[in-house]
Amino acid sequence: MKRIFYFVVFLIVSISGYAQELGPANSFSAGLQIANYQKDFGIGLNIASPYFAGDYLAIRVRSNMMWYEHIDNNSKFTWTTYSNHSLGLASVAGRINDNFRLYGEGGLILILPSSAFSSEDIEVGGYGLFGFEFHFSTNDNYYIELGSVGTGAIADKVPGEPIYSNGFAINVGYRHHF
Repeated sequence: MKRIFYFVVFLIVSISGYAQELGPANSFSAGLQIANYQKDFGIGLNIASPYFAGDYLAIRVRSNMMWYEHIDNNSKFTWTTYSNHSLGLASVAGRINDNFRLYGEGGLILILPSSAFSSEDIEVGGYGLFGFEFHFSTNDNYYIELGSVGTGAIADKVPGEPIYSNGFAINVGYRHHF
């Protein structure tokens, strides 16, 4: 058991030293994500500005294609697509050996719902999240973001008029710095 512990410590120190030499890039970035907002699954793209203000702030734009599960007119469950688009400000909260970057992000979200479940053309709200970037090279990282979204969006064409795209939000993905 002791040998396993020492081996794990050795790996962590070795990886930390390698990533520290590389350091995360500070340039424009683009990425892909898998998202889950409330119960709605989505996939999307994001772009971000280089970090500015002492490498602590960045502007991020995100677009997702989401799927809303609901009951259709034939009383059967169906998935209907809609999109959401966000504009936010990310603020670095800390770094660990240039391997990890911790940040908070908040901003505006715009939802373009489907006419199959909503009579609204646009829903506007806000979001906030905490993010964790895992840098495995100078130009690439994986990330996990946990937070919430609030829009007041209601599927008024669905029985019971449930809310959608509100509540707990998760994004996981990959980002490349150019």
